[in-house]
Amino acid sequence: MEAVKQFFISCWANDQLRLAVDALWRMVLAAILGGVIGYERQHSHRPAGLRTHVLVAVGAALVMCTSEYVSLRYGGTDVLRLGAQVISGIGFLGAGTILRKGFMVEGLTTAASLWAVSCIGLTAGIGFWAGALIATAVLYFVLNYVKKVRNRHSSIRTIDIGVNDAYHVSERVAEIFHACGADLRSLEILFPDDSGPFLTMSKDVNKVLRARAYIKSEGDLALIKESLLGLEGVFDFNVEP
Repeated sequence: MEAVKQFFISCWANDQLRLAVDALWRMVLAAILGGVIGYERQHSHRPAGLRTHVLVAVGAALVMCTSEYVSLRYGGTDVLRLGAQVISGIGFLGAGTILRKGFMVEGLTTAASLWAVSCIGLTAGIGFWAGALIATAVLYFVLNYVKKVRNRHSSIRTIDIGVNDAYHVSERVAEIFHACGADLRSLEILFPDDSGPFLTMSKDVNKVLRARAYIKSEGDLALIKESLLGLEGVFDFNVEP
């Protein structure tokens, strides 16, 4: 038993081995924490999921471990310099998750989560484990539960708007939804035949704007309807059941 104890003591006295074990623990922790956030994003069917977030977190942790190693071995170097490049450089990856669909922009939350996960990786890589754990818990709560609180107070509705000039009207339609407090999630331009049953189709309608939005109340929906039907070029308004 004493021999085993001495063996581990001698191993731990080896600086290279001690640094390797410490780095292993830090990167495993970064992978687990990044995986927690990545799982939530993948479960929400976002472009950057589990593997992407794990890779970002482990890469950031590796950068901090390398910075610390270089500082210990050569001295006189700025430990934070490489980490600062990770924070500024992660933007290119986040930009790849941001998609513009018509008048809507999607992927901003996933881009922000990638940036935050890179910071978690840096935190784990430098050995500030408590900070990394707390940040992961806060991020997971925000991503997973704040959305549910919003959905609890509003319901998503699909609305078909009959127009005769979709491209000129669509910007005003988006402005009205936002002005009435609705969270417009998508806005598609369809031909009337592709929009399904449109109850009061007018002969002046040659395009249909299909909007999907979170609307808090029937009062807000009525206000949106009144505002839209007051627009020039809007002829019909239909809410899908």
